[in-house]
Amino acid sequence: MLKLGIIGTNWITDQFIEAALSTNCYELTAVYSRRLETAKQFAEKYAGEIRLFDQLALFFKSDVDVVYIASPNSLHFEQTKQAILAGKNVIVEKLAFSTQEEMAEIVALSQQQKVCVIEAARHLQEENFALVKEFLASKTIIGANFTYMKYSSRYDQVLAGEEPNIFSPKFSGGAIADIGVYPIYAAVGWFGKPAEAYYFARKIATGVDGLGTIILRYKDFDVTIQQGKIADSNLPSEVYLTDGTLYLNGINAIEQANYYNRQAKQTYPVANGVANNPMVEEAFQFAKIIENIDDRIMQEKYQQLQSQSIIVNELITTMRKQAGIVFAADKK
Repeated sequence: MLKLGIIGTNWITDQFIEAALSTNCYELTAVYSRRLETAKQFAEKYAGEIRLFDQLALFFKSDVDVVYIASPNSLHFEQTKQAILAGKNVIVEKLAFSTQEEMAEIVALSQQQKVCVIEAARHLQEENFALVKEFLASKTIIGANFTYMKYSSRYDQVLAGEEPNIFSPKFSGGAIADIGVYPIYAAVGWFGKPAEAYYFARKIATGVDGLGTIILRYKDFDVTIQQGKIADSNLPSEVYLTDGTLYLNGINAIEQANYYNRQAKQTYPVANGVANNPMVEEAFQFAKIIENIDDRIMQEKYQQLQSQSIIVNELITTMRKQAGIVFAADKK
């Protein structure tokens, strides 16, 4: 069983811990927060002996096997680097790293220290995602349209003249880094690396993107992505095939995927249903990789995940620079 330490005491951390504990692959043993009182209040929800820290150096000296990082994006690089140097495996939330330089340094360092660093692209680990990929493998794709827009209540703070972390260039915030990463990962997971990528962003007062349209160009088709954090959308996502259309109720978590065959004029289910906690499947798969990294199959799976992370990071970095979105991390 993996001893789990966490950085970041927010709702997504709670969701991951609940998922991780339900797999019986992890035990929560350490919690870090900048304030010890916050760490205490967070840990009280969970049973067992949990050590509390308000100093990262001491946290990394504890006997955790894997660190889950859900702090603001701009902090991921330094915290992951410290974890690697302390010999810890890392599961880091999206967007894992702000720049290609950060990504390259982390990949090299993790290989040197022989630990795993996994970006938590949870939807790629879901059974429904795999079912869609298997279905598409035998089809000829002629296009796709993915939509993921969800209004963030913290945009109200922006409208009031404030700069919350999620919309701050200092913290590597904005729509493409928080919401757009899901459909981009889906495209890379199903279709591979595109030949070209373009981003038409609408920037907000803080200097990052509030929403925007992405076009990923493949050899024989394009993927159009509509994504944002300052509006809501209930549009489905679709993949266009020579013989019909695949309809997805969502791209960040697929609850339903149905294929309409044009010739037969019938609709067939491809994937249905999802776990109550959408992080259960990723927590289980990540534990399998970390605990069995010397196994050839697990090593290949880990390398595939790492390769996808590198591609997604490159795409997002390229596209936000096209749109004139500059993070503080770009100036280092």
